[in-house]
Amino acid sequence: MINKKLINLVFVFLFAFAVLVPASAPTLAAPSSTCDQEGDLLGLGCVGSNTGLSDKDPRIIIVQIINVILGLLGIVVTVLIVYAGFLWMTAGGEESKVEKARKIIVAAIIGLAIILSAFAITRFVSFGLYQATMGSEYPVAK
Repeated sequence: MINKKLINLVFVFLFAFAVLVPASAPTLAAPSSTCDQEGDLLGLGCVGSNTGLSDKDPRIIIVQIINVILGLLGIVVTVLIVYAGFLWMTAGGEESKVEKARKIIVAAIIGLAIILSAFAITRFVSFGLYQATMGSEYPVAK
């Protein structure tokens, strides 16, 4: 009974953290600018100096958001493995608790394999898409 409540509490906390923290970031009003450049469909030539916004490519920002989400899922998998290990160590010979811990560990490892494959697919697609559309190498993080 406590185990389900603990898991639910962890997920609610992570969801609230992921939703509320970005929403609490301050937004600053920027003066309007007249920097309409021909051929700049996304308006990236204006961003940065005039608006205070990032001058990064939106595709790179989306990939970074996906990486953060996958990183948070990796943390959840780590917490589940530690929790299952704790259950196993405190089982005291009770076969039902050991079996429950074993099932959690197997499910967490399968989840980790899915997360790692999603990361690899995202990285492969984003590198290929960037190189195909921009004609240059993908910019690495500094």
